[in-house]
Amino acid sequence: SDLPYQWEATWTGGASDIFTVNVSDGTRSLVARRLSGRPLLSTTGRFVLYWRDGHWHIHDVVSATTRNVTEGLPVSFADEEHDTPNAPGGYGIGGWIEGDVAVVIYDRFDIWVVPTDGARPWMLTEGAGRRDARQFRVVRTDTERESIGRTETLLLSSYHDVRKNFGFWRARADRAGLSVLLEEDHRFAFRAKAEGADVFMYTREAYAEFPDLWVAGPDFRDRRKVTDVNPGLTTTFAWGSAELVEWLSVDGRPLQGVVIKPGNYEPGKRYPVLVYYYELFSQRLHEFNDPSVNHRPSFPIYASNGYVVFLPDVRYEIGRPGYSATKSLVPGVQRLIDLGIADPKAIALHGHSWSGYQTAHVITQTDIFRTAIAGAPVGNMTSAYSGIRWGSGLARQFQYEQGQSRLSGSLWERRDEYIDNSPVFFADRIRTPLLLIHGDVDDAVPWYQSIELYLALRRLGKETVFLQYREEPHHPQKYPNKLDWAVKMKEWMDYYLKGETPAAWITEGIPYTGR
Repeated sequence: SDLPYQWEATWTGGASDIFTVNVSDGTRSLVARRLSGRPLLSTTGRFVLYWRDGHWHIHDVVSATTRNVTEGLPVSFADEEHDTPNAPGGYGIGGWIEGDVAVVIYDRFDIWVVPTDGARPWMLTEGAGRRDARQFRVVRTDTERESIGRTETLLLSSYHDVRKNFGFWRARADRAGLSVLLEEDHRFAFRAKAEGADVFMYTREAYAEFPDLWVAGPDFRDRRKVTDVNPGLTTTFAWGSAELVEWLSVDGRPLQGVVIKPGNYEPGKRYPVLVYYYELFSQRLHEFNDPSVNHRPSFPIYASNGYVVFLPDVRYEIGRPGYSATKSLVPGVQRLIDLGIADPKAIALHGHSWSGYQTAHVITQTDIFRTAIAGAPVGNMTSAYSGIRWGSGLARQFQYEQGQSRLSGSLWERRDEYIDNSPVFFADRIRTPLLLIHGDVDDAVPWYQSIELYLALRRLGKETVFLQYREEPHHPQKYPNKLDWAVKMKEWMDYYLKGETPAAWITEGIPYTGR
């Protein structure tokens, strides 16, 4: 029940009291108060697992007792990279062992088996994940089974947190240890298991490899590709290639990003660069990118037109989200310049929503970008704080005090942070030509945020264009608008980064005639 917390959900994000209910007579028993996450009922209904204060707790319904089951273990089960003002969450669970004898719980890298009878938890993966920076997770191959068999052979997925590649491993539910089945510089995703046979279907993909279907037996030695969708797609066009690059932020924090080089790339030649980002993007190294038409730039389209596409990671500091982006992005861009890849006079920054905000703020602090595009940005955190997310009806206050916007208190407690992280207050410092794009029925970021920033830039005589898309929400839905959005983004970058003849809408504008 969230009734006691509905009023404060506006700024806290919400909480609930948790009860068990006997379906025979309707009696209700309290399990825990004021939980921010959802609890998990075991398959027999005997136990409730929930997260609180950095630990997992198991509540025994029969005895009405609760134990902290991860306290005292040598690793943290809370999100180690948590960087928002609210309390960190856990990494989740892999399922209940048959008969509710144990529950499978994750830390950042490894898999633990936690007995429900009070015995000490043990690590199924023997610490191999943390030693090698490889994240292991249980793959539930039979979605109709409610629990994991006590001696079941488990299929595990893996993701290497440094090299960004994926794989499949094998383990047993009743003993420690694991063995590798398949690991390559690709992205793998389990899709299905055959009924009555140990045959698995999965996809394999890379930046230049479509995610076709593969099948394999239990040891993955006889794997074979069974589909060939879009044959020749990545060879017919100048699709390009993706690689990992590393650098240090302004304050010395290690960062990674993906560099997509254009087809027919020539070492030593400097290229125009499109920087596209959100928060963490380096995990997309082996991700196939569709040449689709929407508000997001299609990487192959830009690569095949002679652009380098850069997907950098951003790490955050609570209270300074705007500067966090700057101190992550600028050294990353400088790294591409130092490597001889980027033309220092032809670099564009593009972001939408959260990264649209960051883009608008970053260009108040640096002139390294020749131009910038901000889609659906927050321009003024002081007015956005008391706005409404029209899609959900929620006030926006919680996302500043508790969530992604990463400020450390309310508007009245941290007034300076709201001002310092609002690009509209520093619009006079912007010297980067800015394209603003926003739908006027945006259900997440009210479009008046772009109006505020645009009118500030207009008053200051800055080089800016504002594209309003009528009857479009946070992301454009109508295909003509998606196409127009994609075309105008590229025309804007071709003009500023390649010196091509500008489209009339850039130099002459389109008069606003109201509804």
